[in-house]
Amino acid sequence: QVQLVESGGGLVQAGGSLRVSCAASARSFGSYAMGWFRQAPGKERAFVATISRTGGNTAYADSVKGRFTISRDNAKNTVYLQMISLKAEDTAIYYCAARDGSAIATRVYNYDYWGQGTQVTVSS
Repeated sequence: QVQLVESGGGLVQAGGSLRVSCAASARSFGSYAMGWFRQAPGKERAFVATISRTGGNTAYADSVKGRFTISRDNAKNTVYLQMISLKAEDTAIYYCAARDGSAIATRVYNYDYWGQGTQVTVSS
């Protein structure tokens, strides 16, 4: 069982930066691939970024490539999402997710554990 707690969300102006974090309770955090998803009002939950268990492989949604960076610190049981050049359309609740296995994945159904989410609001 893995418990995930996101933090670091908030209100930021367009063009600004923000880093959200996700702390995991799992003893074997390093055995899980991790992902970030987001859900805007009235929309389905959408893939943002994913990282393999060692951090050696990552993937991003086209809409965030070049602006967002996913990373992890297995010693701290934490995964991060650094966001720069934020746009109003990045406004959403951001969710952290974990999946059993090492491979990265981009679908909601690929993930086994989810956090409660953290709100990111970008004002234009």
